[in-house]
Amino acid sequence: QVQLVVSGGGLLQAGGSLRLSCVASTTVLSIVDMGWYRQALGKQRELVATISSGGRTNYVDSVKERFAISRDNAKKTVYLQMNSLKPEDTAVYYCAMRKLNTLSWSGDNIYWGQGTQVTVSS
Repeated sequence: QVQLVVSGGGLLQAGGSLRLSCVASTTVLSIVDMGWYRQALGKQRELVATISSGGRTNYVDSVKERFAISRDNAKKTVYLQMNSLKPEDTAVYYCAMRKLNTLSWSGDNIYWGQGTQVTVSS
């Protein structure tokens, strides 16, 4: 079973920056797609950013130009750099690994890390 350990959440003011880290227990990180989700209170979980095994990145429109996902396969770690944070970025953030040989970010195709709270005050 894959374990994803997340760190880096916290409380900060609008306009600030924060970096989340996700360390994977697997040795096959280099060949899987990774992502970050978030879930705000009372809302559905939302896919925020993904990075393919080849390094291609995708972002939800609301975080483009502000967030950056990256990976260091040697350290088995994926990062989410969050800049220019806004109160609407407040949520629990989750690291996610898409299982091998799956085609979508949904349901049973995902291994989840524990969530980390990010709170942005105005």
